[in-house]
Amino acid sequence: LSTRPRIRPMVKPTDRNDTHPNADRFPAGMSGPALRALSRAGIRTMSELAKRTRAELAALHGMGPKGIRTLETGLAKIGKHLATD
Repeated sequence: LSTRPRIRPMVKPTDRNDTHPNADRFPAGMSGPALRALSRAGIRTMSELAKRTRAELAALHGMGPKGIRTLETGLAKIGKHLATD
């Protein structure tokens, strides 16, 4: 018998919908942690996202500067922007 601990392989989501039920509604390039942060915050659409401030997004666990920039770019493409403080 081996005394080495068993190492379990990491399982990664196979598609974006594994990380957020509405992942296709957000810009491509969003990371899994950022999509999960949106999901946990109850943000399901870009319109709901536009009601949030940059500070609110930054406070979400898993949402980093790149995710916020990607979301802001996506909002700009549809003529929207994040709420102001």
